[in-house]
Amino acid sequence: MLKIERILCPVDFSEFSTKAYQYAYSLSQHYEAKLFVEHVIEPLAVTFPYDGFTEVLDRIYKDLGSAARHRLQELVENHGPKGFQPEMIVHWGLIANAILLFAEQKAADLIVMGTHGRQGLDRLTVGSVTEKVLRKSRCPVLAVRKPAHDFVQPGQDSPVALRKILFCTDFSENSDLALDYALSLAAEYSSELTLLHVMEDVPASSDVTTATADLVRRLDEPIPPEVRKWCTIRSAVRIGKPYQQIVQMAMEGQIDVVVIGVRGRNALDLAVFGSTTQRVIQLGTCPVLVVPISARSQP
Repeated sequence: MLKIERILCPVDFSEFSTKAYQYAYSLSQHYEAKLFVEHVIEPLAVTFPYDGFTEVLDRIYKDLGSAARHRLQELVENHGPKGFQPEMIVHWGLIANAILLFAEQKAADLIVMGTHGRQGLDRLTVGSVTEKVLRKSRCPVLAVRKPAHDFVQPGQDSPVALRKILFCTDFSENSDLALDYALSLAAEYSSELTLLHVMEDVPASSDVTTATADLVRRLDEPIPPEVRKWCTIRSAVRIGKPYQQIVQMAMEGQIDVVVIGVRGRNALDLAVFGSTTQRVIQLGTCPVLVVPISARSQP
């Protein structure tokens, strides 16, 4: 049974990270998971490499830390029920590195973070911090950008109404692991789950109808029969560029979250990440849960 017991939500106090916090809080409630909310202050020395100002820098860091802790408390109070207290942490360091290190130290099962933050990057970039975390995290990352439609309902004790999940597979081992997360989310939220495979080309030896029927059978095979008793499951096969078809189907189907697996962290995997998963995050209309194959070894 898949367990999500520790969730990390890094925030930079932008509207995107505030949205991510709402998702993280709701997921923590559904999974009864411990929630860590982290803000990282980047050292001033990274931007201003001057010596001789130790006392001034110490005072600035102290003030920045106090202000960050105050803003974390405000975030929690304004976007969750009264009395809910996640563990709030302020760290100093390079932002992506600090997030990854803290996730490792706390054995996080899931990271939830915004894809656009304080740098205000446009639609054609994921954002340097989020991208580094996505590429290097050993646990799944839910990348949250402002969706075309929202499954966060402010003011509710359980504000996530996760109605439709899209799981994308290329039938590899990493897709098998991602399916576990898609099924788990579907179980928690009683969602409709769509299984999608995209063919870039139709095999020369098959016609479209035959090839599609064979792929639908492959999509259906790993789903335990009992799952269909509590979850509506649909299978779909499309032809074209994978990222284009995934984005289009998510838009057409009013999908609330896309679940996709990635292989790992070597050079080939980074190229695959850049060509499909990254574009789905950049161009899509909803949050994307990225599941690395390394998540299988998580405690």
